[in-house]
Amino acid sequence: MRVAIFPGSFDPFTRGHEAVVAEALRLFDKVVIAIGHNPAKRGLLSVEARKRLIERVYEGNDNIEVTTYTTLTGDEARRVGAQTIIRSVRNAADFDYERTMDHANRAIFPDLRTVVMIAPAEVEHISSSLVRELRTFGHDTSALLPEGIALEDYLE
Repeated sequence: MRVAIFPGSFDPFTRGHEAVVAEALRLFDKVVIAIGHNPAKRGLLSVEARKRLIERVYEGNDNIEVTTYTTLTGDEARRVGAQTIIRSVRNAADFDYERTMDHANRAIFPDLRTVVMIAPAEVEHISSSLVRELRTFGHDTSALLPEGIALEDYLE
């Protein structure tokens, strides 16, 4: 079975993330969406709320697993049996960062590969930080989130 891990903070999970997962499912039998947890950071949504939100988006899809982790992504990839890390890029700056991360990961986890996916044009402007900023100023963000997801249902 071809298993890939899609790591991120997903605070919150957006239509951009959803588009990457859809593309990854074309290449892999199973995609593990792994929510990285940094206890020193306070996000918009708790890690548990992010997990519930993503599980709702993929409810009934046996090809998706949602986990949380506090270790290195490579260690989490090994734990879930993934051979590949999925990363998405929207621009050259994203690519440069992901290239650096791939080199570091290969040094520590030589059997783990990174697949970089280019964000589809219709969602390349969407980021979790954009959603958080728009919410801060009272703007509607529903068009940036997966269909049927209301952030108010996950705020604590």
